[in-house]
Amino acid sequence: MQVLAQELAALWRSRSLAWMLARRDLDTRHAAAAGGIVWAYVQPLLIVAAYYLLFDVVFNMRVGEGAAKSRPAGQFLIVGALPWMAFSDAISRGMNSLLDAGSLLQKNALPIVLFPVRAVLASTIVFGPLLVGMMLVYWPAHGFSPALLATIPLLALQLLLCAVLGYLLAVLAAALRDTVQIVTFVLSVGIFLSPVLFPLSMFPADWRWALWLNPMTPFVVAYQVILLDGQWPPLASWLAPLAWLLVSSLLLDVVLRRSREQLVDWL
Repeated sequence: MQVLAQELAALWRSRSLAWMLARRDLDTRHAAAAGGIVWAYVQPLLIVAAYYLLFDVVFNMRVGEGAAKSRPAGQFLIVGALPWMAFSDAISRGMNSLLDAGSLLQKNALPIVLFPVRAVLASTIVFGPLLVGMMLVYWPAHGFSPALLATIPLLALQLLLCAVLGYLLAVLAAALRDTVQIVTFVLSVGIFLSPVLFPLSMFPADWRWALWLNPMTPFVVAYQVILLDGQWPPLASWLAPLAWLLVSSLLLDVVLRRSREQLVDWL
């Protein structure tokens, strides 16, 4: 992991620049809009509001097995959908970060790691407050249980995983442009292969292992247990993301070692 350690050291030395670039990225994306960066928050908030209005107010739907274990469908969907939107946005931004910065990297000897991290940070600036706000909204329903504080390290772990996966996919996208199309398709269908739209217990037991191939499944399960039940997440919801992070880091180290000399030329 020597190459990855060097990248982390370069990122630490340029941490102020990474933060500044993330803020500038958001400002640039919304510079022509009168509402500015506010529009970045409006879309996910409108989706969340639509879930609540449609499923809890209009149709009064419930999900779960049996009346005792059922819960309002809108509240259930929000807990999984908002983290999924954060993950999908961070991965997409991270994957395209090097392609978007190709001309800049060819003219300036900046650390390559800055750009995937900048993209993921820009996404976090938008979705981080929304996810913390979701926790605060659900917290009173469980008597301010300390278990809900477990969302904070989970969000940090999700951010770290998005940064590593985003960087890995950014390098692969620079080498092979088809990566963007493949990952975009996987993200569009990935929500159906995670317990965002249904409880994990409702998925056929013989095929439940397939859901755990999705890196967001342990996070969604953990958020559901915390925010809907007010309990500490199971051990699997900690071990699975750590395993994903370890494997992704190892792959990133290998890819960087083999491509760092010609990476800028690919762009």
